[in-house]
Amino acid sequence: MAPVIKPFQKVLIANRGEIALRIIRTLREMGIKSVAVYSEADRNSLHVRMADEAVCIGAAASALSYLSIDALVTAAKLTGADAVHPGYGFLSENADFAAAVTKAGITFIGPTADTIKMLGVKSTAREIALKAGVPITPGSDGIVGKNYKAVAKKIGYPIMIKATLGGGGKGMRACLKEEDLERMLKTAQGEARANFGDDRVYFEKLILNPRHIEVQVAADIYGNAVAFAERDCSMQRRHQKLVEESPSPFVDEKTRKKLQEAAVKIVKAARYCGVGTAEFLMAPNKEFYFMEVNTRLQVEHPVTEEVCGIDLVKLQIQIAQGEKLSVSQAQAGQVRCRAIEHRINAEDSDNRFMPCPGTITQWIPAGGRGVRVDSHIYSGYTIPTYYDSLMAKLIVTAPDRETLLARSERCLNEFIVEGVKTTIPFHQKIIRNASFRQGDTDTGLIERMIKAEENESQK
Repeated sequence: MAPVIKPFQKVLIANRGEIALRIIRTLREMGIKSVAVYSEADRNSLHVRMADEAVCIGAAASALSYLSIDALVTAAKLTGADAVHPGYGFLSENADFAAAVTKAGITFIGPTADTIKMLGVKSTAREIALKAGVPITPGSDGIVGKNYKAVAKKIGYPIMIKATLGGGGKGMRACLKEEDLERMLKTAQGEARANFGDDRVYFEKLILNPRHIEVQVAADIYGNAVAFAERDCSMQRRHQKLVEESPSPFVDEKTRKKLQEAAVKIVKAARYCGVGTAEFLMAPNKEFYFMEVNTRLQVEHPVTEEVCGIDLVKLQIQIAQGEKLSVSQAQAGQVRCRAIEHRINAEDSDNRFMPCPGTITQWIPAGGRGVRVDSHIYSGYTIPTYYDSLMAKLIVTAPDRETLLARSERCLNEFIVEGVKTTIPFHQKIIRNASFRQGDTDTGLIERMIKAEENESQK
């Protein structure tokens, strides 16, 4: 099939802050005009200043602005946008939003609404992976019903209860023994209902001390697909990632190839089109199991960009325009360097990571060789109380891991933020942690660090 390319003239970004600014920069390099949207609370945000056009779409509350499908589609129509880029979070994995954009005659930069809907149901995604020959953790193979006790017993404890439409660690509970099942199930269902309006759950075997490994993928409408070098996202607190690294210090070349092959199998089986991520749990013996597909750009995409030397936002846009993949598997899979990302949040890590909105009185980000800072923050900017606390992503690259750790520590020490509390002090603890430095990490390491610190303070 000959490619039918429809170059975009103008793209509306249905997001805010750091990721909106990130997308604007690539659009400008591609000669495409950008339209920013903003709530009343974001009137002074940097993405609003940097865009070619900006439209206020509602009040501060997300439900009245960034989550309003009608407001976003109307803004796209009024400004004459050819396409909409959803960024991450908010409506980026909302099938109804993708459908509404398409119905309006505008291109949604991402997979189709049907694909988002299909892969958004995690139990369905597991079935796709299973049929594609990709290993999955033993589980309920579908949504659990009244026979949940029998299903859990068949899988064997410990198990993980997961919301069918979950994300961001919401609606997830680990159940270590049978007597806790009913209580954990009700908790997970309640959280899922509150966050996603759907309390359906499924069960998976809980892999103890796993690593969270994910593989970036890209696929076009012609059936071509590639997979990039893996990211290690094991450094998490309550299922929220704090540090991401690529390539993983634990994954060898043989395992990397298997991961990439598995990721490509999944996206091809799902007839996926766009940029996305296949996520896996990896056991200490390097056996891995498919978890889910994120049908959007991820927060941590810069580490992959640095390692492979490819602009993933540009790749998204090219695919959405109808172009064939411009990247071969050899290019996608290359490891040019090592990279790490530190998520700098406006949170008090000494007080249970409580959010700390407020006005930035001084902002001096780290710099120098091998340093990239993706951020919408500036001195004098006031962080609103309504949204995610992410302030910046500090991305550091180096030719080897020893230099990477030294450079990261140097950057964290010179990064100056005044006016609000940040997670920089906690990142400094991570980079000095012996297990982390040795590459001996798993999804429970941060919680163990916090527990050890609490125990020490009580002595």
